[in-house]
Amino acid sequence: MSDLGRRLDPAPVQADEFNWKRSAESITVRIRWFGLCVGYVLVNFSGRETNQPALNAILTLGAVYAVIDTWWSVRGRAFLRDAPLIISLMEAVFIGLLCHFDVGVDSPFRFYYFLSLLVAAVRHSPPITYCTLALHTGSFCALVVSHEIPFGPELTLLLLTIVLMAWVTWAGTALVELVKGASYRLSELNDELQQNQSLLEQRISERTQELQESQALLVQQEKQAAFGLLAAGIAHEVGNPLAAISSLVQLLNRRHDDPYTRERLEMVDGQLRRIQRTLRELVDFSRPATTELSRTDIHDAINESLNIAKYYKRKKGKTIRTRFADGLPLIRVARDQVVQVFLNLILNAMDATDEGGAIEINTCLRAGWIEVAIHDEGHGVAESDRTRIFEPYFTTKETGTGLGLFVCRQILQGVTESRLELTRTSERGSTFSVFLTCDTVRGHADVLTAEVAECVTLGSEPIQNPVEC
Repeated sequence: MSDLGRRLDPAPVQADEFNWKRSAESITVRIRWFGLCVGYVLVNFSGRETNQPALNAILTLGAVYAVIDTWWSVRGRAFLRDAPLIISLMEAVFIGLLCHFDVGVDSPFRFYYFLSLLVAAVRHSPPITYCTLALHTGSFCALVVSHEIPFGPELTLLLLTIVLMAWVTWAGTALVELVKGASYRLSELNDELQQNQSLLEQRISERTQELQESQALLVQQEKQAAFGLLAAGIAHEVGNPLAAISSLVQLLNRRHDDPYTRERLEMVDGQLRRIQRTLRELVDFSRPATTELSRTDIHDAINESLNIAKYYKRKKGKTIRTRFADGLPLIRVARDQVVQVFLNLILNAMDATDEGGAIEINTCLRAGWIEVAIHDEGHGVAESDRTRIFEPYFTTKETGTGLGLFVCRQILQGVTESRLELTRTSERGSTFSVFLTCDTVRGHADVLTAEVAECVTLGSEPIQNPVEC
């Protein structure tokens, strides 16, 4: 084998050698049938009358062998693959007999030696091809001796035939080695091209994913900015009249001594303060979130999210149970971002839970991580969707945007040491867990979840303070 062939990796070479052998077998079969057809034409249609039966019998034996070889080739195998020299010996005897029963060394069948050597060069390795040359040379010399060719110009031509056979062997093996080397190199380049194509497709997919994620974040930010402007406008337009009404109610309350009227005015003033408190919470939530890290009580952040979630009017009749671990350390996080994450997860849990169901929020500290687990009583996440729920624009809701879980994960990955995972899901519900840590938390002892739960029922009217279940 050439140096180029040896330099190639073993796996591609083996694959190419298999393809080359298949091609070589196909070429060999065609050459054999071509030679047999030409032989039958020479014996039966060129005016020969000498030894026609013997020549036809020899050609028929060759045809039988060609049929067998063709059958093996169709099955993807080579006949006598492990004994190539036996094939070369049979061909040398076959060609020698054809020349012997024809006209001797001047028979046109002597050119079959060249075809046989060409086939050997295509089909076998150079050592086998040169051994075939030796067998054919012996066959041709036996033919010369059997016909007692005298020394002279005719013998010189016979020697030239042997020289030409040697040249055909050398040229054939060199050409085949060159073609093999070129095919190996082309195969190697094709493998590299496929690898580069796969790498390019992977990079395009990654860039497309990045663009989708950037677009999703931009959409979410634009929605929040628009919501902030709307909330600020509502607070301004509604807050000023409410302040004026509240002042008038307080003035009227001071001027009336009637207990009944005073009681009713106090009720009106209380409801006005409640509206003002709701507007203030709305404005606080809609303001641009800060990414500045601060020491935060994680329970305060959860309660702030719950205070906003209680205005989620579409999901009435839900109970939220909290099991907060006592003694959790303060954690250094971006408070506004974490509140937004908890709010999104709580609202998702409300969407998943039917009316009359419960949502449970547990906290604990294990192995240096604060875990906030939010469990709903929905129908769980389908197995086919579990790998896609954090992708942008993927949603199973009829009116969902598919940005909630994606934005939550992006927020946690961007501003603090944290992660969001789907820790448990079944037909009885799902649990999403937020894991948070910092240097203070990593050095703190484990804290277990509280055994006693507190609950808030989200009914027609928001409840300001949790009550025990």
